[in-house]
Amino acid sequence: MRRRSLLAAAGTAAPLQLLAGIDEALAAPPEPHSPPTSVAPRLARAHALFDAGRHAQLLDALPALLADARAATAARTDAPYATLSSCYALASRVLTKIGQYERSRITADRALTYADLSGDPIATAAASRELSIVLRHQGRPDAAQRLVDSALATVERTGLHTPAQSMAYAQMLCTTSYTAARAGHRDQALALIAEASRAARRLPHTPPAGAAFSISPAAVTLYEVGVHWALGDAGAALHVGRELRPGQFPTAERKARMHTDLARAWWQWGKPQQTADALLEALRTSPAEVRDRPAIRCVALDLVNRHPHTAGRRELAAGIGLHAR
Repeated sequence: MRRRSLLAAAGTAAPLQLLAGIDEALAAPPEPHSPPTSVAPRLARAHALFDAGRHAQLLDALPALLADARAATAARTDAPYATLSSCYALASRVLTKIGQYERSRITADRALTYADLSGDPIATAAASRELSIVLRHQGRPDAAQRLVDSALATVERTGLHTPAQSMAYAQMLCTTSYTAARAGHRDQALALIAEASRAARRLPHTPPAGAAFSISPAAVTLYEVGVHWALGDAGAALHVGRELRPGQFPTAERKARMHTDLARAWWQWGKPQQTADALLEALRTSPAEVRDRPAIRCVALDLVNRHPHTAGRRELAAGIGLHAR
């Protein structure tokens, strides 16, 4: 095997110049170029880039968006702080996805700072979730658990009177369940995901556009797949996921995530052909979900190298930038 010539960072296909642009924006934001009214629609477009798996374009757009969103907080009112928090949270999400955890930690910290300034519990929950995910990847599961548990309690105190609050509550239950599972806390993880499944009964099957937490009953089921995988029970993960279908998820990123989560379970169970089939479906849906995520790319690399007779091996290798002999 040989790697295709790529500008790579931490095992991803993220061009170094785009990461340098993020670094510069975090150190000294560029001068704003657009009026404050442009920030919200540009944030929506940035979310759309994430949903489509267009990571390079999103990284390219983020420095200017962060600068303009920061400039919009000059009036020191709550709403611009919440919007700026959302911008940093999105930056953290994409940086985490491509394995840039140090950069993601900085953006998640800032997302939480501005969320607290906004006084919006939904913004605080969203920022706390991103930071907890980074902490988990950095090997600090206890700190991640404390943070996400605190955010869950904050959301619960709202009384869950609105759809946004109910979606935030279900999302935080899913996140804290998965965090507990990754830390090996089996009983806690299973109890939390069971509660999330009950909360999911109040959720719409298609989340409204622009929701801070785009979660649905199917998304909660997908989290349950991940919880069982994290607990080492591939059979339970695949049993839970047997009824999931791509059409239940609204974006390419979520559809591909369904395939990669099932691929991890198949791989854990020692089934290379089923793993390859699932990874190929993910590649065809959103290549970045396989190419740019370090953990999933590692599964694909291992499969290509260790199982040379697997059907679809060459297509999978090509999809992650390798040349299979």
